[in-house]
Amino acid sequence: MGIGSRRVVTGAATALLLCFVTAGTATAEESPVGDTNTTTADQTTEINDRQDWEDAADQPLEETGPAVCDNPSTWYTITSKKSYHVPSWWNGTKYKDGPGGTMKVSVTKGGTITLEVGGSGEFSAGAILAKAKTTISVKVAGSVTITTGHEYSHDVNRNKYGHLQYGSWGYKINWKRYRSAGGRSCGGVEIAHGSATVPTTETGWKYWETSS
Repeated sequence: MGIGSRRVVTGAATALLLCFVTAGTATAEESPVGDTNTTTADQTTEINDRQDWEDAADQPLEETGPAVCDNPSTWYTITSKKSYHVPSWWNGTKYKDGPGGTMKVSVTKGGTITLEVGGSGEFSAGAILAKAKTTISVKVAGSVTITTGHEYSHDVNRNKYGHLQYGSWGYKINWKRYRSAGGRSCGGVEIAHGSATVPTTETGWKYWETSS
């Protein structure tokens, strides 16, 4: 993978990049391991109408780099996170009804929600995913399989329109990659940065209302 601007990585490209997962140290962060980071439907937990989940703004995270002073190395940090319902955008997972009444819905078409990574410089999506697992939550996944079913109902307030969207209760994150300055210096030089949208093993329906 050459140095240069990298845009959003999804689908088959994501699966390829996910093979390069960190081993948890600065010097071996991009060594491949056996975990494919793919979550099947029977490994997920369903949670619906999580009203207080999503953050209005990024939540800064403070991390210190590894104490590696004498040998060149690289490492990643997660600089901020925002709780975010990652939607399954395909048909059969989003509904609108009203005004008023009761919505009764289900997932009518299965699919997969995948990690999306974008940034500049040279980076590994798998390494970023591994860092998110240790920094944010072990429930973070490279991809989450959604099956049909998941029936759910929700009352709609009078004169309001209800919306239901199925997806994963995940995160939006900002990340940076550093290279050790080497020698006796413990400082780091930024060599890449970007953002990512990461699903988790917790899935479910998000509900909201509008006036029209």
